Amino acid sequence: MKKEIFLIFTILLSFINILGQNIPQNISYTRIYEFIDELANEGLIEVNSAIKPYTRNFIAQKLKAAEAQSDRLNKRQLAEIKFFKQDYALELDTLPEPILNWTNDKNFSLALLSPAFHYKDKLFKARITPILGMDLVMNQKGLVTEQRWGAEIQADIVGHVSVWGSMREMRFDGGRLSNKVFTNKQLGALLYPSKTLLGEDRTRPFGYETDFLYNHFGYQYDLNNRYGGDFAEARGGISFYTSWGSLGLVKDNVVWGDNFNGSNILSGRSPSFPMITLNIKPSNWFELNYIHGWLVSNVTDSANYYIEGSQRHYRMQNKYIAANMMTFRPIPKLDLSIGNSIIYAEQSINPLYLIPIAFYKAFDKIATRGLAIENQNSQLFFNFSSRNIKHLHLYLSVFIDEVSFKRFLPNSKEKNPISYKIGANLTNFPVQNLAFTAELTRTNIIAYKHSIEAITWESNSVGLGHYLGDNSMDLYLGLKYMPIRGLDLKLSYNQIYKYNDYNFVRTNIRNIISQKAFNQKVFSNSIITFKVLYEMFNNIYAHIDVQYNHSKGYDLSGNSGKVLGENCLTAEQNLNKFSPLFYQGKNITATCGLTFNF
Repeated sequence: MKKEIFLIFTILLSFINILGQNIPQNISYTRIYEFIDELANEGLIEVNSAIKPYTRNFIAQKLKAAEAQSDRLNKRQLAEIKFFKQDYALELDTLPEPILNWTNDKNFSLALLSPAFHYKDKLFKARITPILGMDLVMNQKGLVTEQRWGAEIQADIVGHVSVWGSMREMRFDGGRLSNKVFTNKQLGALLYPSKTLLGEDRTRPFGYETDFLYNHFGYQYDLNNRYGGDFAEARGGISFYTSWGSLGLVKDNVVWGDNFNGSNILSGRSPSFPMITLNIKPSNWFELNYIHGWLVSNVTDSANYYIEGSQRHYRMQNKYIAANMMTFRPIPKLDLSIGNSIIYAEQSINPLYLIPIAFYKAFDKIATRGLAIENQNSQLFFNFSSRNIKHLHLYLSVFIDEVSFKRFLPNSKEKNPISYKIGANLTNFPVQNLAFTAELTRTNIIAYKHSIEAITWESNSVGLGHYLGDNSMDLYLGLKYMPIRGLDLKLSYNQIYKYNDYNFVRTNIRNIISQKAFNQKVFSNSIITFKVLYEMFNNIYAHIDVQYNHSKGYDLSGNSGKVLGENCLTAEQNLNKFSPLFYQGKNITATCGLTFNF
């Protein structure tokens, strides 16, 4: 019997199509994502850019496919492909070329530039990389330092099982901020989106909820009186895959919706959360992506607690997300995607939402009909992507929080809570190695919000959608020049507006969505950034950024009492609510940093 089992196992292994590692590439490594987009714009490859992260194997195969058309590539693109292939050597079933490393040229490589350990044999591949970096952020209000360190390990077994893990610690030090500006230096050190901030009340430092409107990753900080704030971010997972699909249990950041300056569907800004992932691509014209995730509600469950002596330790309410996106490619280079999702808070997982292809709002109605209870929070979204014109990528993404077709009629005062983004990315035309991006995002009143805190479109109190939230507009223009391999020169302009700010008051919601959207500004910010980034070796890069911003708050305190649910704050209160003190008013901020891996 043992011999037969061994024989069957050997036969199965002999038929295995050895694939690269099915490991997601961190979405923070924007250089590789932008380069893959560029190759797709040139018509060299096809990608479904509405769903990220890409896997490392996917990227490796696209690089290989583009290299096979070398006669259509310019000098810089050829050099970039050769450079990136070193980072994806294991996925291409080889080892990186020796650069200050110790290797036996067959099984392993220990490199100093870039620092990494690689191992491979017929059944097993592994990669270990350290994570190290530091940024200095300085303007007239003082200096903030950001430090990060950690490690990442990736492994692949028999070409069908991938396991990976990444852990990084990050620390912000605000000890060098101006004492004249900051009475509490910790408050100025926390520059990134988070509703766990500092002050008399650590969640409401100014007597109301803060929500900084900057397109950065959001975190919940461990606070320390000495330096400001720190946090740990862990990613990882296990995935079983074949040439046509994968099934995984992962903790990661996901981005759904084409974008260059923040998606309005799933932006990936919130801390990574655990999820079941499913990807199926049985043909070139259809692809299914599905997730079921465990979110962090930050809402106390008063019925769930531990007792320690006379003290009760309360737990948070459960919060889940189920979402799918189906992408159809009717003709080459044209992708039409449709999907839907639901945020639900129940004691345990509802098996209805483990079904990958489903309209979850219909399931929700069936589960709650006749019970006189509130439905869960469902959404619908679309994405259109066209690269049918060489050099040009046109895209549109739409997020619908709730829809009524009557509200689309011209005479309807009520408007649907919808967000849409329209954009274009032009590469290598009319000038080689030049890229231009333009995006406009508009989001109606109450989109992303809900009256029940446990089922909002958030995790860890950081929005899952566009970073500006509801009743907002975002204009982004970017120009990038790539004169040589590894060097990116970026100039961008970002104009953001936040308008009348409303809470979701169920008893007055019809009146709220009848208010004129994009009416009165409560906050605006003009940002001009020039960035120089040079990736010297694989995943070792230095950058220098110079940014001018002008953020303003506007006085709407005179609106008090006109609309139930409107936050009628003064100009100073709105500025404090939507901007950290470090970026308030007019600032010229310089950032320089060095990073080893993401």
